[in-house]
Amino acid sequence: MADEELRFVEAARRGDVESFNALVRLYEGRVYNLCYRMLGDADSAADAAQEAFLSAFRNLRAFRGGSFRSWLLRIATNACYDALRARKRRPAVSLDAHADDEDDASPLQLPDTAESPDDAALRRELAGAIQHGLASLPEDQRAVVILSDIEGLSYEEIAVVTGANLGTVKSRLSRGRARLREVLRAGELLPARYRHESEQ
Repeated sequence: MADEELRFVEAARRGDVESFNALVRLYEGRVYNLCYRMLGDADSAADAAQEAFLSAFRNLRAFRGGSFRSWLLRIATNACYDALRARKRRPAVSLDAHADDEDDASPLQLPDTAESPDDAALRRELAGAIQHGLASLPEDQRAVVILSDIEGLSYEEIAVVTGANLGTVKSRLSRGRARLREVLRAGELLPARYRHESEQ
């Protein structure tokens, strides 16, 4: 853990709200991105991210050292699982409803002034295809794929975040990646530019 981050954590544990706010600023993008990828829409992701930070603040005294990032992402992952369970108990909102909403930009849809309109459209298409693919995965596979391939965590960190052993993490990641590849290759979800020549 970086010295500055450690100071923030220690001060926050003593009740310094501003130090905790500094930790929020440090990790809010990463936590939101994880929640967005797990839940598939901006509003649910914002709610889950807020719940994760509130839970982290309430339970900060229980943090026993190690990787604060892994501890926080575990709380965020659990908040997403809670949201997904709640979603199953009530009528679901289709991801397609959000796919066409221009105001509901995903983290991969940030504007890039250096790209052409065609490139921007292709990037949005690809982001949408990836999100649809992630949504098709079982929750445990979705979590490890996001944590590994989007968040860049190591197997060991993913094991801490998910509470699974290394073998389970590797197995879920392998199955999740394979299933995601199948989904992206099937149908017209993946823009033609990103398909292999043999698949066109």
